[in-house]
Amino acid sequence: MHFAALQSVDPEIARLVQQEEVRQDQCIRLIPSENYVSRAVMEATGTVLTNKYSEGYPGRRYYEGQQVIDQIETLAIQRAKALFGMEHVNVQPYSGSPANQAVYLALLKPGETVMGLSLPFGGHLTHGWKVNFSGMTYRAIQYEVDPVTHRVDLDRVRELALKERPKLIFTGGTAYPCLWDFGGFAQIAKEIGAVLVADIAHISGLVVGGAHPSPAGHVSIVTTTTHKTLRGPRGGMILSTAEHAQALDRAVFPGLQGGPHNHTTAGIAVALKEAAQVEFKTYAHQIVKNAKALANELLARGFRLISGGTENHLILIDTTVAAGERPSINGKPAAKALDRAGLECNYNTIPFDPRKPFDPSGVRIGTPSVTSRGMKEDEMKKIADWMHRALVHVGDEAQLARLRAEVIEVCEAFPPPGIRI
Repeated sequence: MHFAALQSVDPEIARLVQQEEVRQDQCIRLIPSENYVSRAVMEATGTVLTNKYSEGYPGRRYYEGQQVIDQIETLAIQRAKALFGMEHVNVQPYSGSPANQAVYLALLKPGETVMGLSLPFGGHLTHGWKVNFSGMTYRAIQYEVDPVTHRVDLDRVRELALKERPKLIFTGGTAYPCLWDFGGFAQIAKEIGAVLVADIAHISGLVVGGAHPSPAGHVSIVTTTTHKTLRGPRGGMILSTAEHAQALDRAVFPGLQGGPHNHTTAGIAVALKEAAQVEFKTYAHQIVKNAKALANELLARGFRLISGGTENHLILIDTTVAAGERPSINGKPAAKALDRAGLECNYNTIPFDPRKPFDPSGVRIGTPSVTSRGMKEDEMKKIADWMHRALVHVGDEAQLARLRAEVIEVCEAFPPPGIRI
């Protein structure tokens, strides 16, 4: 991209932005929570809309001059309703964590009970983890995955729910490579009179693309980010039945936030329009095809995968398991070696991890970004091979540099959206 004004005013920042652009272009980006937005989304987020304050909601603002902003936010709301099949939508949360915080504020009093998947087992901080507001403000009960299958066992969830009687139950996670059974959770929530929330931040693009079951019809509240698999700007949404609409809106504003970020709202609207196209369904299904192909290639090279593979967009690898010439290595040095080879991922805890979170046993990878570049199953085989070779040569900088050169050469043939046009 061109940054003439930025280059003139602040050449140091312009240089750093351009360096990041090159980095994103020349890396195999495997962090499952990252993606590439289209040039259209990028343009929408860089407009004069950033100049406007708009506290309130369409038709009910505390500032004048909302004739255009109201139309933009209404478009985003209408498009989200149509895509997700929910009665009410709030597109103002600044991201996924504030969206979840609004749900708590709307439905719970401090000290009341919430239940969610434990963070070390693939859950999210805001689902009741002890160092997060959700675990400090509320009585948090955490369910885990089965020690053998690494899947959520609904019988155990039901047993825990009947014992602890949470008022709020969260589904969803950040490192769970299996499908979510929204119907099964809905039965448990109904049995104890709890409100069920589906946090689909990671899989929202898969849901609207038909590559993952939808929570609509099973849950009364859905929260999501708008980036990740949805390929929008960094923002959040809350979708709900009409029953919870007023309480959730009040929790977002004035409960937690002031004016929404109108430039982000416009970017969300554009991303939602893109997600309604037939091509997006093809993209969503290809994400899963690529993830399964990559998982199979890794398994063939002796990698240990949590749950034995994947059913969505992400893969969790136990790097401490050696295979052939590939040594046992902790997740953090593994992630750093992969990064030096041009393979961007993050180190991550695995279920029942004996190691600490800042130096865990695994790495987390995913296929949204590489799929956005047009890569398919053949490229997944190359990625698995690069990962294996990088971890064989963890301390060999010359070998890692050779791998990086191979990565750059392959990346050249797959222009990333929004960067090279």
